[in-house]
Amino acid sequence: MTRSVAAFVALILMTGCSKGSQKPPAPPPPHVSVGQPLARDVTDWDEYIGRFQAPQSVNLSARINGVVTQILFKDGQDVKQGQALFIIDPRPYRATLEQAEAQIASTRASLANAVSVADRSAKLVAVQAVSKEELETDQATVRTDRAALQSAVAAADNARLNLSFTTVYSPVSGRVSSRRVSLGDQVTAQTTLLTTVVSLDPIWFTFDGAESFYLKYQREAQKGSRGSSRTAQNPVDIQLADEADYPHHGRMAFVDNAIDPGSGTIQAHAVVPNPNHFLTPGMFGRARLLGSGNYRALLVPDETIVTDQSRKTVFVLGRDNTVTTRVVETGPEVMGLRAIRSGLAPTDLVVLDGLAMLQPGAKVDPTKIVIKPRSQDAGPSATSVTVPQASTASLSGTAN
Repeated sequence: MTRSVAAFVALILMTGCSKGSQKPPAPPPPHVSVGQPLARDVTDWDEYIGRFQAPQSVNLSARINGVVTQILFKDGQDVKQGQALFIIDPRPYRATLEQAEAQIASTRASLANAVSVADRSAKLVAVQAVSKEELETDQATVRTDRAALQSAVAAADNARLNLSFTTVYSPVSGRVSSRRVSLGDQVTAQTTLLTTVVSLDPIWFTFDGAESFYLKYQREAQKGSRGSSRTAQNPVDIQLADEADYPHHGRMAFVDNAIDPGSGTIQAHAVVPNPNHFLTPGMFGRARLLGSGNYRALLVPDETIVTDQSRKTVFVLGRDNTVTTRVVETGPEVMGLRAIRSGLAPTDLVVLDGLAMLQPGAKVDPTKIVIKPRSQDAGPSATSVTVPQASTASLSGTAN
């Protein structure tokens, strides 16, 4: 009986060892979707934050002393260039003008008399009835009266000018602020502020651009793919704080002549039509500026891109259904997909899902699908220094 038990235990041990020596079956390769990237010609649009600014903002001050007798506008209304806004009591200046004109008449009469006397003296000198000294005195009187007439004319011109200053006109078309004086207030020339007027159509959109953007644009201009905004009216589209799209369109008009060493930015502005005066100076806006010429880009979903420290990579299907990694340079979002500037070929099959389970050289079970746009074109129609990424891009051609 002891031998039987021993034989039974030995049989169990042999059976267990036989089962332990068998290797478990290998797991099947992961199933993934792959697809060729979409090829498109795109144009970059760079994003900026800025504010609207009036091209002309005028502080209206009194140019003469006097009392305000009329205010001819409502606070905050739109005005035209040359529209009367204030009247300062004109009576003292009208009286001064009339006095100056009377002085002109008096001086002109004196001059006429002096000329007559001098002519008569000249004739009498010929017959020696008058001395030469007397003739010279009469001629000097003529010259004095002529000078007095010029002085009187100048005084009248000055009085007429001061009288015109009693009506204060808007120097530009735009919108007037509130009145800073009231009826009956005494104003002082060159000192008393009456109101301010800002021009509104067109209006400027002013923003600061980083030095890296400026360098990128300079390189683009050197290559001839994008003109400098100093000379080219590059398009700018603007979105207000409560808007989902970019309905306001302008053109670049100014880039400053120096970069601010404190902030590392350069100031620029675009000119934007504003016929209905909806856009107001000081209003916040988000703008996108034409950032590049046309270039060929391949589009893939954002989730296919793996960030490894400073590198961005994608998995690509290789021979025998093994995957490899490609280092890529990414661009802006286009049609809901991410633009790839370099690192991919149009014929590459990019792995679209299951990335967490993949390692370079791993085998997969691929299913080929077609990558489709996820949204409409978001852009408007139309690298050694860490060039900034464009915020959006627009299609500029068709797929291969």
